[in-house]
Amino acid sequence: MIGQAVRLEAVSKTYGRGAYAVTALNNVSVTIPRGTFTAVMGPSGSGKSTFLHCAAGLDQPTSGSVKIADQELTGMDETELTHLRRQRVGFVFQAFNLVPALTVRQNVTLPLRLARQRADRGWLEEILHSVGLSGRADHRPAQLSGGQQQRVAIARALITRPDVIFGDEPTGALDTVTAKEILTLLRGCVDEDGQTVVLVTHDPVAASYAHRVLFLADGHIVDYADNPTADQVAERMTHLGAWA
Repeated sequence: MIGQAVRLEAVSKTYGRGAYAVTALNNVSVTIPRGTFTAVMGPSGSGKSTFLHCAAGLDQPTSGSVKIADQELTGMDETELTHLRRQRVGFVFQAFNLVPALTVRQNVTLPLRLARQRADRGWLEEILHSVGLSGRADHRPAQLSGGQQQRVAIARALITRPDVIFGDEPTGALDTVTAKEILTLLRGCVDEDGQTVVLVTHDPVAASYAHRVLFLADGHIVDYADNPTADQVAERMTHLGAWA
């Protein structure tokens, strides 16, 4: 696939001021191409969550430029960022964040309803089929397993045809068998449908599903690996930052 899904240029993020200032990201530049699966790894405090928040428009960097596709995020106000996230970004978190009173179908189409858009019924049915929930569309979250609930969250992330899906430890609350199913599903969204996925994780097995793994330490991208095994990721993690 041609083109960029996400671009960070000299992005820094500092919390606090003066003697209490903490720099969570320090002059980070990276391009994530369309149609790729990228994992972001690093020790606690390395800047993974800040990277995700800045790249996804959930937080404003202190300096630098962030683009999603061709859209510059820097300088947008919160209303504009909210609109952009609804239209162009999908999210899948460790917590499924489903609305208990809504059915699967209603949960999946919620981003469209919030944006006052009508759901394309054909696209909705296609997504439900692709995540294996065609027969569960009228169920509520309490009637589903954890893995099925995360599939609903993935379908919800796909419904707006976003430029990129960000995952924050999306398999962290799942058993290993179910986690493998979810990771295979996410990789399939990339390989078969051309979706772009950026996954923040601490799990080397999860990272091994990615085309590329970015390694963060002390607010910097210090290394990357293409198509690594879980063992290779785990080995590299033992030599990062404070873990070195």
